[in-house]
Amino acid sequence: MELAERFLLDALAYLECALGVLFSVLLEVVGLPYGRYTSPGSAWQLSATTAWVVQELPSLVVPLFVCVATAAERLRRWPNRVLLAMFVVHYIHRSLIFPFLIRGGKPTSWYVCVMAFVFCTYNGYLQSRYLSHYAVYADDWVTDPRFLAGGLFEYVSTANYFGEVLEWCGYGLASWSVQGAAFALFTFCVLLCRARQHHRWYLEKFEDYPKFRKIMIPFLL
Repeated sequence: MELAERFLLDALAYLECALGVLFSVLLEVVGLPYGRYTSPGSAWQLSATTAWVVQELPSLVVPLFVCVATAAERLRRWPNRVLLAMFVVHYIHRSLIFPFLIRGGKPTSWYVCVMAFVFCTYNGYLQSRYLSHYAVYADDWVTDPRFLAGGLFEYVSTANYFGEVLEWCGYGLASWSVQGAAFALFTFCVLLCRARQHHRWYLEKFEDYPKFRKIMIPFLL
């Protein structure tokens, strides 16, 4: 049974990688009516605060449920605890703090919120189930260079997507798992499309927008 579920978790991780690539192509072709790109007066819209709470909350609730309602044996080890705590703390801020700091946010279409809700449920289960039941690390993993490098996040001005990609690449590196890597790849693919959309919008709206400015990754892309 455990072997079958471990195989399932790996399969779900590879599927997340494939979905990330697929969504990046679809978003590039059809775009996504989200944030400043939402059409005024569209039916079935949620306020920015409501949408953020609803769509992000599964990434907090699902891991907490997995930890409380199941025999999370691997959480007896410190590396597993630290890695899962990194994930949970991020989504405490993302679902319970950040939404209430939004001022003047654009409404979100209900189907965008639903898609985000489904993904957060999927990924919340994938990350928490793997770390709490199957991930095996040495006791000194928290001093391993691969773990330590995951915490060296670098931020640049107006590059919030780059910061988030760095964050989850660091998480994937620190967890050294296909599950963590899948989340990092999915995040990169989707946010790169969003970044391109923003970049084009800035170039169209502002004549003096710096032409040398990169899309998301400083000096590269």
